[in-house]
Amino acid sequence: MAGNGLPSLGRVKLTDLIASEGIPSDTYKLSVSTLSQSLAQYSAAIIQLPPTDGALLRCCLESARPYFNQKPPYPSSDMIHIDDSREWCKTSGYTADPQLWQESYDYRPGLTSTEPNNDIELPPSGLTDIFMLLGKAARDILDAISFYLNLRSCAFTEILDNVPLRNREISSSVLSVGCHARPSFQGAQHHNLTTQEDGQLVMFTDHEHQVDKSLVSIIKSDKAGLHIRDFNGRWVLVDGDLGPQEAIMYPGLALYHATAGYVSPALHRTDINSLHGGMYGRCSVSYKLMPKSMTSLNCSEMRAAGHGVEAQFQIPVSVDDFMQRSHSLDQLFNRNSFPSFSFPTAQEGSIKPLMKRKKNSTRCKPLPPSKRLRLEAQRVLKERVQDIADKKGIKLRFCSLKECESHIHTLDSPCGNIRLEIGWPAGVPFVHPHDLPNKAKIGFLETYEPGWTANHDMELTLIETGQSSQHADG
Repeated sequence: MAGNGLPSLGRVKLTDLIASEGIPSDTYKLSVSTLSQSLAQYSAAIIQLPPTDGALLRCCLESARPYFNQKPPYPSSDMIHIDDSREWCKTSGYTADPQLWQESYDYRPGLTSTEPNNDIELPPSGLTDIFMLLGKAARDILDAISFYLNLRSCAFTEILDNVPLRNREISSSVLSVGCHARPSFQGAQHHNLTTQEDGQLVMFTDHEHQVDKSLVSIIKSDKAGLHIRDFNGRWVLVDGDLGPQEAIMYPGLALYHATAGYVSPALHRTDINSLHGGMYGRCSVSYKLMPKSMTSLNCSEMRAAGHGVEAQFQIPVSVDDFMQRSHSLDQLFNRNSFPSFSFPTAQEGSIKPLMKRKKNSTRCKPLPPSKRLRLEAQRVLKERVQDIADKKGIKLRFCSLKECESHIHTLDSPCGNIRLEIGWPAGVPFVHPHDLPNKAKIGFLETYEPGWTANHDMELTLIETGQSSQHADG
């Protein structure tokens, strides 16, 4: 692939994305870096599941084939479901969409019964276990994205279902076992022909620009065919070389809104050209991590982390209204509207800020790097330094910058004991971080949040470039 980004989708072990207490390991930081690069460049990533989880998914796919194959050629009217957004959190059991040439069985805890409806029909196997394992995987992935964006731990907990569900609660998230282009299914007339550069005809479903309204989606299929549009506007086959325990993960519209547009959702379509002549079509297992309906999407966590929030994301939106709203894909996801961005090669032990930068808005521009640095320093003072001072019973009395430049070189200075007690960085004047020079702010942040510098390489480069320009002008 042109450029210096990832040559293909990033592969990440799920076990390496699970956060643990204390300082993040190099493996965790490298995995988050790979995930962020892949999402920035391809709007998707490959997740490597543990062997036992992969076996369970394959077992479900095997059972899905006979389940859908015994269905009638054309479903009854009460089984036809064509994108009724009002029912977004109520789908359960078997439904079909002839326009998309697709059938699915939705499993939703709290609503779907695991018991068979009659003595003949049995649902695909392992739904309860798969819902749990993919639900946990989706939450771990969401936490990794939060870490990359410098958000608090579990930043999205308030908009997610309870774990476990409380009495009488119905899951907003859903596990779907689907079948695409079953030969005997009478939705076959609904397709488009798209000509590739080599002159071959490839058939896709009518709705080429599909986008999930989820936070995170994870999908595993028994045949390749899922295409996702990359950063450059090209359609990329993302599941062409998956291993037996690998699945595709991609972000949805809800995450796009909750992160103020910093994480772009995946536009996807399914190639049905290679399915002709087969007996079953293309079976898949997909999990969608959804926000719960009785909450709202807002960008308070993004603002708290110092990210610029454009006007369109500043007003909280009810999740139920958001799910029923009609979104213009051309306006939201025109990749050509984003500025070009290079993707440096990931380095072990560091996280490069590789999510796509949003187009600047004249109404609400993202914060400049120097201001973000000042806000970060103030945040760390409030959260880290003040906590240490409170535990030690120390009242912080900051010096002025000019007088403290001499204090830091002597042990018996007025602020010497305080600096020692709270672990103030050596060589940095004991003044309010707001008043520190940029280089001293960075030393302050690195002391109280080790790894902060690696997290913000690009912002630091911009700051240093600006300082060099100022010196040159002087």
